[in-house]
Amino acid sequence: MGYREAYLMSAADLPDLTGIKLLVLDVDGVMTDGRIMLTPNGDEIKAFHVRDGAGMKYWKRAGGKLAVITGRGSQAVLKRAEELDVDFVRLNAKDKLPVLNDVMAEMNMGPEQVAVIGDDLTDVPMARVCGFSAAVADAVDELKEVASYTTLLPGGAGCVREVIELILKATGKWPDILKRYFPDNEEAVQ
Repeated sequence: MGYREAYLMSAADLPDLTGIKLLVLDVDGVMTDGRIMLTPNGDEIKAFHVRDGAGMKYWKRAGGKLAVITGRGSQAVLKRAEELDVDFVRLNAKDKLPVLNDVMAEMNMGPEQVAVIGDDLTDVPMARVCGFSAAVADAVDELKEVASYTTLLPGGAGCVREVIELILKATGKWPDILKRYFPDNEEAVQ
């Protein structure tokens, strides 16, 4: 079975995603592969997947909001979030659920309007309350057990894009994204 077939099969039993307005992302293990590289002077180096960034831009183009809630602090995260026009960034969030509650209050949204992508135990409380939650392929089992969806791709390897496409396709917004790239071919955007 190819990637496309597995993707379509795993997306078949999804809940209604039309109300999702905010996508909340963890960083280490979701936007990155979870490895932390340090320079000799102690600066962190993080590798972000370009397709995840493109997906985040598509999400914004479709009218969605983005938040990053991470347990670590890093200038690299702030820089990447700025590049991708992330609406809300919270670093050093050891207890993520209160931060998520603050984000929802600030954005005047309820949990049913929120999707979250995580990889570890610190993401479980958010996954349990959100309208839709995704565990990356290499997430801990405890998160996979409560998540609405488990990605085919691991953290740092395009899993954010996978979830974004999943939501945009399920809500009928994907053809509008494709029109920019296939302006003269209506069949390509179906």
